[in-house]
Amino acid sequence: QVVFALNQTLLQQESLRAGSFQIPYTTEDLIKHYNCGDLTSIIFNHDTSQVPNFINATLPAHERITAQEIDSYFRQELIYKRNERMGRRVKDLLEEHPDKSFFFAFGAGHFMGNNTVIDVLRREGYEVEHTPAGQAI
Repeated sequence: QVVFALNQTLLQQESLRAGSFQIPYTTEDLIKHYNCGDLTSIIFNHDTSQVPNFINATLPAHERITAQEIDSYFRQELIYKRNERMGRRVKDLLEEHPDKSFFFAFGAGHFMGNNTVIDVLRREGYEVEHTPAGQAI
């Protein structure tokens, strides 16, 4: 699986360089949607947008299965579990120090797709609000 993942990543990078493959959104698109609080945007709804996309319709069936297994593993290990840990850390700090104020800053990846840090905190009963860019806190 590791060799397969490396090969697929290299093939994708080669396609990007050759111009035969394009990422469906730009960095500017990400910044615009993030700043607008548009976390339900199609850009932010891809659970695997933080890891290479190994699933490709042109793959033979046995390789497509391998790609789906890797994709599932990455989604679970690198995204969902990470966000659970981050959300629990925030919750624990808030509960351990109820008399203190906190400011938490996360990279945009913690807000992308499903099972985000925000989802974790909301499941724990916290109310989370977006603060638009330029708004005083």
